[in-house]
Amino acid sequence: MKKRLLAMLGLAAGGIALAQSAARASAPAAAEVPGWAEFAEAVRTLPERMLAKLPAGMQADPQIRQEVARLALEAIASQSIDAIGGDGDAPRFLPSIGQVLNVGQPNADTTYRSTWVTPGGTYRITGRRGSLRLAVLAQVVPGKNGRSHLDLGSLPVDKDGRFSVLVGPEKPAGYDGPFWQLEPGVARLMLRMVSADWGHEAEPTLAIERVDKPVNAPRAPAATLEGRLRRLPRMVDMMALMFVDHVEKLRAEGFTNKLKVFDVPEGALAGQFYYEGAYDLADDEALVIDSPVPAKCAYRSLILTNEIYETIDWINNHSSLNDAQAASDSDGRLRIVVSARDPGVRNWLDTSGHAKGVIQGRWTGCDSHPIPEVRVVKIKDLKKVLPKDVARVTPAEREEILRARRRAQLERPLW
Repeated sequence: MKKRLLAMLGLAAGGIALAQSAARASAPAAAEVPGWAEFAEAVRTLPERMLAKLPAGMQADPQIRQEVARLALEAIASQSIDAIGGDGDAPRFLPSIGQVLNVGQPNADTTYRSTWVTPGGTYRITGRRGSLRLAVLAQVVPGKNGRSHLDLGSLPVDKDGRFSVLVGPEKPAGYDGPFWQLEPGVARLMLRMVSADWGHEAEPTLAIERVDKPVNAPRAPAATLEGRLRRLPRMVDMMALMFVDHVEKLRAEGFTNKLKVFDVPEGALAGQFYYEGAYDLADDEALVIDSPVPAKCAYRSLILTNEIYETIDWINNHSSLNDAQAASDSDGRLRIVVSARDPGVRNWLDTSGHAKGVIQGRWTGCDSHPIPEVRVVKIKDLKKVLPKDVARVTPAEREEILRARRRAQLERPLW
């Protein structure tokens, strides 16, 4: 009886196995999304490809590894937003870089947005001008640095402070309003909104619409969606890999605690001059930046970055200064102290735990572009090199400055 039962069970198990095998053979292949596997593979290998651009010591540093992973996530997030929401026929200004999407050392005072435009299309941009001293649109032509810019402050406004400008390849016959001609090949517009006096300036508002075709957004074809997905790995790579080794390159060139002109490879703001250099400071050291100030200047600033060229958190730290935040000394020269410890001077840039990084300065719309002098001194010796009447703050005053700047920055648009 027992043998018979075992035989029956064996036959049943064999039948089940045959049935399962037949079901697998007849089942359709697992569905795949064209382009997704390539994107996933690019994301999987991105951090190690970023680390490969850095020296062995940095590659082995657990802190740097995690910061590289964060930078990779920032690049993925930035470009994923663009892939999801970018549409030249139904345009909108989307976040590109900034406080959270901290790729390519965003300026602490600038909110960055961009939108796709379809080559050959005509658009209307409307909104409120606001009171920022700089709110500028730029046409982005791949591979071209010199770009056409439109200062929103140059546009006429109505009694409510609203503007309207037509944008396209050719000015329509009979149209006599504000017009901005798009260059051949333009597929994107970039917006920079620069605030110096945080909390006391009003941001502009912008809407963009295509006017040479009906307003609608039909279901995107599969081919269009696939094209965006397949472009995504290339765009993420460009953002993540472009500047990850920039600090090390400056060090290799001998610009540690020294400054040089920075010729931005692509996308510089019109009329903006950059200078920068790597810094490397011990905990008891300070870097004193000393510069004449141009007689005429629309805007100036200094920011700090970490070792992989992320801008150091300026919301919660005193790691950026502009002309509304850093006044000149009584002799007319601008002096700023960079250090890990608060030196008690008002014009201080806090390295915030980053002993190495980059100092980057901007002169915008200025009648001269001086490269500041820099020197490394012990923090205890600062009194010997700074003017006796240099502006100073107490720890309590610094705390209030930090809280006030944090509140003011958080009241600005995140993007």
